[in-house]
Amino acid sequence: MSASQRPNVSQYFGYLFGKTLPDSMQDWVRNDLVGPGASVRYVLRFTLPAVAVLCLFLLIPGPIWIPLAMMALLILPLLYFAVALQNIYRRHRLLSHGLDPALLNEKAQRRADRTREDYERRHGRAAG
Repeated sequence: MSASQRPNVSQYFGYLFGKTLPDSMQDWVRNDLVGPGASVRYVLRFTLPAVAVLCLFLLIPGPIWIPLAMMALLILPLLYFAVALQNIYRRHRLLSHGLDPALLNEKAQRRADRTREDYERRHGRAAG
């Protein structure tokens, strides 16, 4: 992948806040949304800004477990909803960049195809 296909810093921050990148960067967007590590990147991008803000709870005087408990009460539901809604968000981002939302299911479909081929090979059935 050449450097011209990667977003610069301002484009990247715009992308993080929902802007659409130029068509020349569709390969990068595709890899970002459905490539290796896409789920981890999504969860980190969603939660790290919230964790930074929640660290302000550490300024509350008293035992350390109190601000940590308050942070946990907010971060756990945030993580839950981030994971639960990631496919919806990633599908939206694919559509907004003009990519096929079926790309999200591509890996699962390849795995199902391999399982079927393995089954048919082991049980003597012709593929197709």
